[in-house]
Amino acid sequence: MHLKLDSPKIFSDIVTIISELVTEVRMKINSEGISLTAIDPANVAMIYFKIPSALFSEFQVEKAEEIGINLDNLKAVLRRCSPGSSLILERYENILKLGIHDRIKRDFSLMLIDIEAEEKSLPEWEFNSVVHINSDALVEVIEDCTVVSDACTFIAEPDKFIVEAHGLNSARAEFSSDEVEVHSGNSMARFSLEYINKFVKGAKISNRATLSFSDNHPMRLDFHTGAVVLSFVLAPRIEQED
Repeated sequence: MHLKLDSPKIFSDIVTIISELVTEVRMKINSEGISLTAIDPANVAMIYFKIPSALFSEFQVEKAEEIGINLDNLKAVLRRCSPGSSLILERYENILKLGIHDRIKRDFSLMLIDIEAEEKSLPEWEFNSVVHINSDALVEVIEDCTVVSDACTFIAEPDKFIVEAHGLNSARAEFSSDEVEVHSGNSMARFSLEYINKFVKGAKISNRATLSFSDNHPMRLDFHTGAVVLSFVLAPRIEQED
């Protein structure tokens, strides 16, 4: 295996984002690229990403591989990349070698780990509501909700999208169909802000987000930039109203 990324920032950003949800993961590497599907320890959220082989300036893989890696360790190495750095990934038995090339050449070795986990895939559900929204706008309203509560409610109608939170105090943001692209019936679902705050960091890789949900059903949040995909699934929070 020999992979080279001339611009490793997007890979570094994705690893940093998902490391807040999962620590030890299995990455798949095959002719299509690098991908990962994982479930957080609380079994509440699922994370998926894919970086296609076309994004790499060099991509040599003799056979499909899976590597177990500690994301905190990988993140620490990737932070050593600076603008203009290139990143080389190579596997030697149970070692992942990372080369960072810029004005000097630096090499790191990370021990691969054995991870016992069931094969997972991102669920393909039919959602009643799909909302395409500016990522920064989504980040802003989620931060507003965090000020007043630990959960927020998504409400979608054919011509509007609403995000609101209620505790002792409340916050509410409403978007018309002129401000967001809404494909929806009437849907309402409540979710943990602890998780969503981590999900919306995907705004680092894409200025557009797609939010899909139905009444009291798991939601899916997708960030796409070119052929790079970062997706999250979150179980609803079902409880008595505050």
